[in-house]
Amino acid sequence: MDAVAGSKSSSLLSAAGALIESLLGSAQNRIQVLSVELQEEKYRFIQTLILVGAVVFAGMMTIAFATLTVVYLFWENARVAALGGVTAFYAIGLLFVSLKLKHFLSTQPKPFSATLGELTKDRACFPPAN
Repeated sequence: MDAVAGSKSSSLLSAAGALIESLLGSAQNRIQVLSVELQEEKYRFIQTLILVGAVVFAGMMTIAFATLTVVYLFWENARVAALGGVTAFYAIGLLFVSLKLKHFLSTQPKPFSATLGELTKDRACFPPAN
């Protein structure tokens, strides 16, 4: 009888060990996926900041020189009208760019979606606790 109890306890221990090893392997996999996603998000964020900085600099220089050119051309005849026209043009451009930015941000994938998907699959494997 002791032999049967000993074999049952050893098989129970080995099953528990296999379960723990499986859970640890799954956790390690999820952490690795999260790490990769964090790295991708960091690179995308840095790339976005660099591009935004370049666009802002080039845009400001263009706006400044375009404004100076228009005001210089109309200095004698319609200085105020030229400034008003340039201001309206910039306001329309600001509205357009703002709407594009809002659309861009709303269409980006949610951060860590792959990790959340994997965790959802993991939860589906376990029966709900009652």
